[in-house]
Amino acid sequence: MSAASSTIPVRLRTAFISDVHLGTKECRADLLLDFLQHVQVETLVLVGDIVDLRSMSRSFFWPQSHLNVLRAILSKARHGTRVIYIPGNHDAAFRELVGSVFGHLEIHREYVHRTADGRELLVLHGDEFDSMVKCSRWLAGLGVWTYDLLLWLNRYVNVLRRAFGFPYWSLAAYVKARISNAVQYINNFESAGAFAARRREMDGVVCGHIHRSKVALIDGVLYCNDGDWVENCSTLVENINGHLTLWHWAEQRERLARMHALAHPEIDRAA
Repeated sequence: MSAASSTIPVRLRTAFISDVHLGTKECRADLLLDFLQHVQVETLVLVGDIVDLRSMSRSFFWPQSHLNVLRAILSKARHGTRVIYIPGNHDAAFRELVGSVFGHLEIHREYVHRTADGRELLVLHGDEFDSMVKCSRWLAGLGVWTYDLLLWLNRYVNVLRRAFGFPYWSLAAYVKARISNAVQYINNFESAGAFAARRREMDGVVCGHIHRSKVALIDGVLYCNDGDWVENCSTLVENINGHLTLWHWAEQRERLARMHALAHPEIDRAA
């Protein structure tokens, strides 16, 4: 992290993050904290499953790094960043607080975001589409079990990758992209998201839930999934002109570090 730590904070109009799953061993809190420390953002939209209350009800896990992420988010809110929190299915208990405002932190069931170039985007977690994307109960249960196994294996795969100097890589995402049932589920989910935006006469939709980051036009509607901080470590960002881009932070932070080094070679020479 030393190379990127010297970069000047990037100014963003909006950042969308979801599926952080604080309170689980799979959460990449280190990378998320690094992201939060490297951006200055006007509006931060938390698109659900930020704290995994469901997992914590079974087994409590809360290391210092997870607390640091919450502190970083609340610090941004205290210093003027507008924080929109849309609870998901793993932190659904917070839906009882919908309509509450705590300083610059607001809790919404869903949210309509207007980009700098005037587009209206429906923002919601995405579990609302589960009833539209059906599969058999046994297949769903098998999918959850397999996914949990892949996340467990993912930890050890990346321990080895780090030991050999390779960047983070998601085994779960790799496998999901190659299983036909998972691919069909993802395609149906994306179509359901685009349909929801079209029905509401919105220009697009921003969601999370399926841990599959993507920006694409689907039947004329902009579909944006900001991914997660378990597999992809990704965020959807809007610049001051309204342009939307997916950042996979492990890769993006290296690009920023290289750009900073080229713009300020005297810093590297001094080091």
